[in-house]
Amino acid sequence: MAKEAKKDNKNNKENKKFFKEFKAELKRVSWPTFKQLVNNTVAVLAIVLTLAVIVFVLDVIFENLNTFGVEKLKAIVTSSSDETEESGDNVAEGSEENSENTENQAEVSNEAGTEENGTSDESVKTEEENNNEAENNEESSEENN
Repeated sequence: MAKEAKKDNKNNKENKKFFKEFKAELKRVSWPTFKQLVNNTVAVLAIVLTLAVIVFVLDVIFENLNTFGVEKLKAIVTSSSDETEESGDNVAEGSEENSENTENQAEVSNEAGTEENGTSDESVKTEEENNNEAENNEESSEENN
């Protein structure tokens, strides 16, 4: 108990010292007059409102620019995608012609192979392989579109 009483006395002395220093510091503060207080408050409010209006105007401007810019970009993208689809159709037509050519070449080579080797199994395999290659070519051209 003796230790607790000493701590309480010490805390009370520290509190009293703190409040005395606090009061002395407040006396040294230079307080503004009522007129200065009103002028400074009006100045702060005017600056804050001015900056709020500026930020609002810039926000509206950038939002509109962004909206119109995005619409223009969409128009550009859709027009360029239409052009690529048209050119992709031309490429697809060319790939179909190429696949027909490869099939014809495969048939010619198969006929030559069967005449030389006399086996029809090899010709069937190569024909199937050529058909698979043609299908792969068509799929890759479609993926490119």
